[in-house]
Amino acid sequence: MIEAIWDFFALPLSFPFMQRALIVAVLVGAVSAVLSCYLVLKGWSLMGDAISHAVLPGVVLAYAVGLPLSLGAFAAGLTCAMLTGYLTENSRVREDTVLGIVFSGMFGFGLVLFTRIESDEHLLHILFGNLLGIPDNEFYEVVVIAIVVLIAVLIRRRDLLVYCFDPQHARAIGLPVGLLHYGLLALLSLAIVASLKAVGLILVIAMLVAPGATAFLLTRRFDLMLVNAGIVAIGSSVAGTLMSFHLDAATGPSIVLIQAGVFGLALVVTRVRQRLAGVVPRPQADRAIGA
Repeated sequence: MIEAIWDFFALPLSFPFMQRALIVAVLVGAVSAVLSCYLVLKGWSLMGDAISHAVLPGVVLAYAVGLPLSLGAFAAGLTCAMLTGYLTENSRVREDTVLGIVFSGMFGFGLVLFTRIESDEHLLHILFGNLLGIPDNEFYEVVVIAIVVLIAVLIRRRDLLVYCFDPQHARAIGLPVGLLHYGLLALLSLAIVASLKAVGLILVIAMLVAPGATAFLLTRRFDLMLVNAGIVAIGSSVAGTLMSFHLDAATGPSIVLIQAGVFGLALVVTRVRQRLAGVVPRPQADRAIGA
C-alpha cells in the first residue's frame, strides 16, 4: 500500500515534462485561487467566462502576424472587458446580457478566423490546454505572469476587498475605484492567459470560480477564504495532473473534475455542519464576509 502511494507520486516526478507540468499547475492554481475569491465576492463569475472565450480571436490574430499568442490573448481579453464596461454604461441593457453578447460574438469571430487562417496550431490545444506539453518559452511566460499577478493582488489586497464588497464605500473613502476596476480586469485577463496553458479556453472558468466558491462555503473571513481557496486550487491542480498521468487522461478536465468534486464535498460538509448546529440554511440571506 505504501509502495503504491510512493509510486503514484515518485513515478511522474521522474520525468522532466511532469516536473514542469506540476510547477505550472501549482502556479496556475495559486493565481486562480486568489482571483476566484474576488470574482465570487464581486459576482463576476460570468466576466471570467466571457474573457476566457473572448481571447480566441486574439490568439489566432497573434499567430497570423507572428506575435506571441499570450500577447494576443491578453489584448483580446482586455478588449472584451473594456467593451463590456462601455456598453453597460451607455445602453439600457444589463451587464449579464452585454457579457453574453460580447463574449459569444468574439468567440464566434475567433472560430471563423481559425477556420480561415492556415496554421499549425491545433484547436483542441487552445480549447482544452496542453499542460503536459508546454515548451520552454510558454513555461517561462506562465511563471512570469503568475508572479506578477500574485504580487499585484497581494499589494492591493485590502483595497480590492473593499472595492469588491462595496464600491460606493470604496469611493467614499477615497480609493481609486476606476483604477481598481480596470486593474482587476487586467489581472483577470493575465490570469486567463496563464491558465490557457493548463486547461484551455473552455475550462478556465472552472479554475477561476470553483476554488473561491468552495472556500466561500467553508468560511466567513476573507483571509481564511484565500487560504482555503489556495489549498483547493493547488491541491486539485497537482492531483489532477498526477491522475491524468496515471490514467492517460486529459489533464485540464481531470483538474476541473477534482475541483467540482471538492466543491460538492464542501457543500455536503456545510449542510451537515448547519444541521448539527440547528441552523436553517438561507441561501440568499446574510452573505457578508469579514476581512
